[in-house]
Amino acid sequence: MKLMDKAKQAALAAAVKTGLGYLEKDPEVNIPKLMELVDKFVPDGWYESQRNAIRNAIQNKDSNWYKLILRIYELDPGVREAFFTNFIINASLKGSALQEETAEENNCNVPWAILLDPTSACNLHCTGCWAAEYGHKLNLDFDTICSIVEQGRKMGTYMYIYTGGEPLVRKKDLMRICEKYPDCEFLSFTNGTLIDEEFCQEMLRVKNFVPAISLEGSEEANDGRRGEGVYQKVMHAMELLKAHKLPFGVSTCYTSANVDSVSSEEFFDHIIDCGALFVWFFHYMPTGNDAVVELMPNPQQREKMYHKIREYRSTKAIFGMDFQNDAQYVGGCIAGGRRYLHINANGDVDPCVFIHYSNANIYENTLLEALKSPIFMAYHDGQPFNENMLRPCPMLENPQKLRKMVEESGAKSTDLQSPESVEHLCAKCDAYAEHWAPKAEELFPVKNK
Repeated sequence: MKLMDKAKQAALAAAVKTGLGYLEKDPEVNIPKLMELVDKFVPDGWYESQRNAIRNAIQNKDSNWYKLILRIYELDPGVREAFFTNFIINASLKGSALQEETAEENNCNVPWAILLDPTSACNLHCTGCWAAEYGHKLNLDFDTICSIVEQGRKMGTYMYIYTGGEPLVRKKDLMRICEKYPDCEFLSFTNGTLIDEEFCQEMLRVKNFVPAISLEGSEEANDGRRGEGVYQKVMHAMELLKAHKLPFGVSTCYTSANVDSVSSEEFFDHIIDCGALFVWFFHYMPTGNDAVVELMPNPQQREKMYHKIREYRSTKAIFGMDFQNDAQYVGGCIAGGRRYLHINANGDVDPCVFIHYSNANIYENTLLEALKSPIFMAYHDGQPFNENMLRPCPMLENPQKLRKMVEESGAKSTDLQSPESVEHLCAKCDAYAEHWAPKAEELFPVKNK
């Protein structure tokens, strides 16, 4: 895919801005016309299938997707304009093309998004959380985070996602970074307990920051794993965000203990009522020496999530994605820089937020050098790791492949406080992979794909 020239980029940005203003007058009538504006300025064939899917969704006023767009139009206008510009134009159109060109020139993966940990500190101590093993003293300094963003932008990466630790421990610095890079979109996984009135006002000011608040079902499930009173603090944070017309979503880790709760219609309806626009589901990973293996869902529980998320995605006015069960839509594993990479609070560049082995550190290597390092090239050369798109991960469903990649690349554990050997990690996944394989073949028979 060739880069759109600067004149067309500017014209598209101006058209979207004009179109958004036009849509303010009567969104229900004019929303379907938005794609007409985009079509005028993009090259022939530019993300044609994706544009057609969006066009079909917004033309059907009875669809849940159309209703979701109407919900987006309830947001603060300035925040909404920044989101459309940064996410659709910069990250998904202009950025993706530059990523592809850079990847071809360097024969390596180039990420659509960069996950990074501003800090390893957290104000909670959740059971089974691998981040707790990193300790509470590591931080990426402000200048280093800026360097990461600037290197990423040169490669076409305009999406930055904060993990941790609890990123909002550093919320003043995060707002400064949003202000410095208004053409980027910043999302943060957060426990939500540090969101207050002052922070909502800061989000309105910078316009390009979106929280994804951790929520794991019922009040009992949340407080049981995360601490008493956490659920009510999260509910209060959502109330504030909704009242200020700010975008936010929910991040949910599904485990053997909460599958029934987070797969229920009541859960989906509740988070929609709270104002969430998206929900991202993550399968519990047994990362870390102190991981609670018993929290890994069994095959029947994972299959339930597979069916329920698809059902609600076609009926509810919220965008839901299951990063373990939806690999078919992105061609398998997206780690190793194929769609994202992870930089921890010590600067280690990991291929995945759940797989902590690396040959590179951002204080010693550029992003491009990290993407060309042995472990990242092992991902580049090995993806997809399985033809069955319900077995995408080199750790969870194909542990023998992660063993081989780490051993052959010489990658070292990046958990400084409690290093975990690749054998110890993968041994926790062997039985899981064996038991899940027949169900994965039943749901996604490779011979028919």
